[in-house]
Amino acid sequence: MTDTFFLSGNVVVVIAVVVILVVVVVVIVVVVVIVVIVVVVVLISIVVVVVIIVVVVVVVVIVVVIVVVVVVAVVV
Repeated sequence: MTDTFFLSGNVVVVIAVVVILVVVVVVIVVVVVIVVIVVVVVLISIVVVVVIIVVVVVVVVIVVVIVVVVVVAVVV
């Protein structure tokens, strides 16, 4: 009886350790995935902002060039 009880006790301990390890691994994986998603979203948002700024700058430059050309054409 003591042997089977001891064995069952060990099994319980092993199962508990395995469960704890699995939980820890799952938590770590979830945290890593969340961090990666956040980083990707931040990078994408930065890229979008940069693209918008570049587009705005290009449009402004084009408008300024057109205005200068028109003004020069009218004056000349």
